[in-house]
Amino acid sequence: MANYSVTVPDNKINFFKELIENLGFAKFEETDIPVAHKKILDQRLENYKNDPHSYLDWEGVQKEIEQQL
Repeated sequence: MANYSVTVPDNKINFFKELIENLGFAKFEETDIPVAHKKILDQRLENYKNDPHSYLDWEGVQKEIEQQL
């Protein structure tokens, strides 16, 4: 199965979701993030924007884990 990433204009997102669901390609489920979780995520994103070099990419994380094992 192939995966695709698409960019949909904000004013067309509902149309896009309905189209995809009606064609039987996917089922979208909206979930709300608890406010406390959203605050944590927002803070982490802000920290990353302020200092992206202080974070590891996935390869860096894997290397650290391998070194610990």
